[in-house]
Amino acid sequence: MNNNIFKQTIPVLKTARLTLRPISLTDLKAMFSYASSENVARYVTWEPHKSLDATKEFIELILNGYKQGNHLLWGIQYEQKLIGTIDFVSINSTHKFAEIGYVLSEAYWNNGITTEAAKKLIDFGFNELGLVRIQARCFEENIGSQKVMEKSGMLFEGILRKSMFVKGNHQNVKMYAITDDDYANS
Repeated sequence: MNNNIFKQTIPVLKTARLTLRPISLTDLKAMFSYASSENVARYVTWEPHKSLDATKEFIELILNGYKQGNHLLWGIQYEQKLIGTIDFVSINSTHKFAEIGYVLSEAYWNNGITTEAAKKLIDFGFNELGLVRIQARCFEENIGSQKVMEKSGMLFEGILRKSMFVKGNHQNVKMYAITDDDYANS
């Protein structure tokens, strides 16, 4: 598996309702509109964005990661609008596994959008990257994210007790995963 295949461009992925595409600076206001929300930032490791400058810094970090070939993050576009992101937070080439992460504007919660995006990224990971395992984690109390993982075909593997120190607290984290065998049999 060669992560540098992404140095040229992040591929555009399409589903029935969504376009998963690279982020650009033109996404600044759309990203700020959800990244500045306390509710959206509640179950993620980062604080809500306090200014457009904070969002611009984040986008520039993504763009630099694209150039380096080490950032596999897609914007979730719905009805011609950026409403969130989904990415391979990490990829282990040696062991052929990856972890996905996602965030979505609160206005679009509970519509199956994140599940649709996650299924597409899982499909891409197994069929294009040759992964054998894709996992995702969420804080124990994040019921919405747990539903996304389950509906995406992932199985609950356990609770990693106090495994993350986030926003001043040690968090219990639920681990979910799908393997290439699970995927082939679904």
